[in-house]
Amino acid sequence: MPLPHTVTIVEVGPRDGLQNEAHIIPTAIKIDFINQLSETGLRVIETTSFVSPKWIPQLADHVAVFQGITKKDNIAYPVLIPNLVGLQRAMVIGVKDIAVFTTPSEMFSQKNTHCSVAESLQRIKEITTVAKEQDIRIRGYLSCVLGCPYQGEILPEAVLEVAEQLIQLGCYEVSLGDTIGVGTKDSVKALLDVLIKKIPVDQLAVHFHDTYGRAIENIHLALTYGIHVIDSSVSGLGGCPYAKGATGNVATEKVLVLLQELGINTDVDIAKINKVSHFIRNFLKNQHDKTISPDK
Repeated sequence: MPLPHTVTIVEVGPRDGLQNEAHIIPTAIKIDFINQLSETGLRVIETTSFVSPKWIPQLADHVAVFQGITKKDNIAYPVLIPNLVGLQRAMVIGVKDIAVFTTPSEMFSQKNTHCSVAESLQRIKEITTVAKEQDIRIRGYLSCVLGCPYQGEILPEAVLEVAEQLIQLGCYEVSLGDTIGVGTKDSVKALLDVLIKKIPVDQLAVHFHDTYGRAIENIHLALTYGIHVIDSSVSGLGGCPYAKGATGNVATEKVLVLLQELGINTDVDIAKINKVSHFIRNFLKNQHDKTISPDK
């Protein structure tokens, strides 16, 4: 299959990128971060998550962040929704794009959401039933599609089964998450060979963590299958709080360089992305330095 002519970058830095930061980031910085990203040509910026502060304290300010950003008409600002309560709170402030999440790994599901995969799908059904009635767009995330920190190997057929259920529940797209970054070209190929027999590539996206430095080659392989939606995070921010050892997402800057080399259009200005990356990286470094040396 020829490479796609255009690729959509889903920028996950403000949510997936920041959720595992140890020090609470001021709401104003998050808003500034997202507003700067909105000026880069990105068309999808994942903004926050309506998860309970008990589980992810970093995102406790989700309402203030979503209401505080300057929204552009040609940009989607999805938020992650864990349950019906989260959806109802998001609807009150006008959220129109959401993401739901589950996994083919029973053990990861228990660690992450304290329920079985079947129970997580039932929660998603509750969310999607209401969301579809309100014309809210729904994206699906699948975690640990290429390996689980607790369960080990994940079979492609298990990924397919859950991905098909997400689509049946109303997800327009399923993002395939290599949460701990163990994917190789062989395992990615094995997964995609199974999935594309049953799911159109237009309904698949990829979400790689760069734990072992293989994310870019895995993305390149996914492009050869015609997949044209890639999740990434500026400066490679990220890491899952429920997956020990999972390092950051693949950096948006690296993805853009790859796509530029391949002659694939994104409409994203790499110079502006680098500037935003510098901004958030410097803030986090300064915040870290102040914590280590409070008197300086």
